[in-house]
Amino acid sequence: MDYKTINCDSVVKKITKKDSLFHGNYCVDPYQNCEFGCHYCDSSFEKTIYVKANVVDILKKELEHIKNGRIIIGSVHDPYQNTEKKFKLTRTILETLKQFNFPCHILTKSPLILRDIDILSQLECMITVSISSLDDQVVRIFEPEVPSPNDRLQTVQALRTQGITAGVALIPILPYIVESEVESIVKAARSVDAQYLLHKHLELKGDQERLFRNLIKAHYPHLLPKYDALYDNDFNPRKEYIQELNNTLSGYCKKFKISDKITI
Repeated sequence: MDYKTINCDSVVKKITKKDSLFHGNYCVDPYQNCEFGCHYCDSSFEKTIYVKANVVDILKKELEHIKNGRIIIGSVHDPYQNTEKKFKLTRTILETLKQFNFPCHILTKSPLILRDIDILSQLECMITVSISSLDDQVVRIFEPEVPSPNDRLQTVQALRTQGITAGVALIPILPYIVESEVESIVKAARSVDAQYLLHKHLELKGDQERLFRNLIKAHYPHLLPKYDALYDNDFNPRKEYIQELNNTLSGYCKKFKISDKITI
C-alpha cells in the first residue's frame, strides 16, 4: 500500500437527499481510499491512500459558512483505518467539530476509535460499527484486513460503557451466505448494548461486481446461479428479496428488543 499526502480544496460534502439510514446532513472523509480493502467495496481496487493533510484548515473555514447539522465521518472510507494511528486526522476533525459545536456520526470497523473516547464523550455524537458476519472464515474471505467481528462488537460495548451512543450495522448483507446468521447477529448486537442495528442489502456495480463474483466463484461456486437470478442484470437484488430480508431483520430486532433504525 502506498501513502501520499495531498491538499484538498473542500472537505465538507452536503447530503442532498434525506439520509434515512445514517441521519446525516454532511459528510467528511479524512482519507481517500481505505487500507481495509473489503472485497464488496470499490476501495478494494485502490492501492494508494491519500492523506488530506490540510483537512482541518479547510474544515474550519467551511464550518463557518454552513448551517449546523450532523456530519457523517467515514461515509466512504474508514476514518479509523491503520494510517489514522500515524496522522490522527480523524481526531483533529473531532476536536474541530467540538470547537464549532457540530454533531457527528462516525462509521467505522475499527477498535482504534476507542483511543478517542476522551473527546467523543464531550461531543454530540453517535458511532456505528459495521460487521458483515460473525463467522471468522466468511470475514477472512470478504474482509481480510479488518479487525475480527468480536473485536468490533467489544468496541461497541466499550463505547456504551462510557455512555456514548453506539450501534451496529449489518452492511452489506451477503446473499445466501449470512442469512443463517441474522438472528445470532441481532442477538450479539443486543448483548453488547448496541442501541440500534442498521442493515442494508448488497449492491453490485461495475468492477466491484466482477471482483465479488470472482470470490463467489472461488469460495461458493454453487451460489453463482442464485446470484444470477437474484440480481438479474441489476445492481440491486430483486425487490421481493429485499422486502423479505427487511422483514426478517425487523422481526429479530423486535424479538431482541433493539431498534432497526436510528431513533435518537
